Amino acid sequence: MTRRNIIGERVRLARKRASPPITQTDLTARVQIQGLRIERVTISKIETGYREVTDVEAAAIAKALGVSISWLFGEDGKS
Repeated sequence: MTRRNIIGERVRLARKRASPPITQTDLTARVQIQGLRIERVTISKIETGYREVTDVEAAAIAKALGVSISWLFGEDGKS
């Protein structure tokens, strides 16, 4: 399978590193509160690289995880 996004691995990493860890369901709720229609299965597909991610979704996911967009894209080491 060809990866369809470059942030999936970092989304999973940020969820697992959070204290307490953030579940996919929790992340879904955090993104939905920001006004985006997204489901838990969508988060799963993003993390496995199966689904593309829009810029708006990437920004909402970064905010929901408490990380910078540049970190999510692997551009810096800060979280």
